[in-house]
Amino acid sequence: MALSRFAWAVALGLAGCVGARAAESGDVARGHRLFLADGCSQCHGTVGQGGPSLRLAPWPLPAAAIAAYIRDPAGEMPPYASKVVSDADVRDIHAYLASVPAPPKVEDIPELNCEGRLSELPLWNRKETILARQA
Repeated sequence: MALSRFAWAVALGLAGCVGARAAESGDVARGHRLFLADGCSQCHGTVGQGGPSLRLAPWPLPAAAIAAYIRDPAGEMPPYASKVVSDADVRDIHAYLASVPAPPKVEDIPELNCEGRLSELPLWNRKETILARQA
């Protein structure tokens, strides 16, 4: 039963992707405050990056799918009635999550790829190279 609710929320989200983005505008700053105040960050991380629960940002489901899911969630997530988190609140939270910048690609982080040369090293030599750089 819980899986079917999740599948329904995902299907609603995918259907809402077509032409619904303009209707999802919201207040980013207010959405950030609500995301922290309503407890979303306890499981989804302070910027929606995930933690004990799913990653939400920077590519959230449409606001309508978020609203449908939080009203009747699956798993351990508590339900949020519209009296607690209104549809306007959901739009603001969605706007905040959509505003979170995407993380950089691993290839663009020199410390993680030895400035582009790590991929050129044989697998057996990568650990030694990283350890030698740290010394």
